[in-house]
Amino acid sequence: MSLSLDELIENEWYTVRYSGEIPEIAYNSAIFFLTISADGPRVELSESQTLMLKEAALERYKEIVVRDLEPQNFDKTVYRGIGRSICNYTRFCDFCTRQKLDRSGVKSSASVALFTHLKLEAEQLKNKVSCVSFNCTYKELIGFAAELGVELQPEFESLQVLCQQE
Repeated sequence: MSLSLDELIENEWYTVRYSGEIPEIAYNSAIFFLTISADGPRVELSESQTLMLKEAALERYKEIVVRDLEPQNFDKTVYRGIGRSICNYTRFCDFCTRQKLDRSGVKSSASVALFTHLKLEAEQLKNKVSCVSFNCTYKELIGFAAELGVELQPEFESLQVLCQQE
């Protein structure tokens, strides 16, 4: 029994949405499978079908960027640190540029998550409570905050001791 085009696109959407660390690769693979691959249906996708796959990639990017900023993930195996969030956000921005997509939704979520993370770590450092060390330099952290529009608080300067050395 062969699948309808809608079912094939939905399957590819699922693959992109729940892909690993580089959603753009899953997106491009889905486009290739659906439009070019000898094993695929070789169809011409509508704008809305292509957009649906792009939005799946955006949602996955949002998930992996924010995941590494949320305090509830600090002790979980999925946590990769701020350095990974910076890397994934950069990939996300590049994807948005290439695909002419709006990045404001992910940027906004990442901004809130980063501010919350920094506020929590500054408070824990002040109270001499166990902190998460940052796998980025202070310069990278400040650059990421600026990119996200996070207003730096004076107490955030103390977080330099948690950062990697330049």
